[in-house]
Amino acid sequence: MVSIKICNGTSCYLKGAYNVLQYFQHEIEARGLHDKINLTGSFCLGNCEHGVSVDIDGKIYSVAPETAHKFFEETVMPLVK
Repeated sequence: MVSIKICNGTSCYLKGAYNVLQYFQHEIEARGLHDKINLTGSFCLGNCEHGVSVDIDGKIYSVAPETAHKFFEETVMPLVK
């Protein structure tokens, strides 16, 4: 199972963490991936300057709301197939 944590600390929240979380939740539901992806929120991941921080199995990525779709397709989906 892939573990995804999205930072919801102040800096990431202001940069659109809620929108990234909502998009990921929607895609997981629409694709029936509940048994393959564990999506949670997280406090600060220590990557504040690069904004919305996303931890996937221990590796930190920076995702903007505008790039969430591309990130999900190119980074998340290959991990669950």
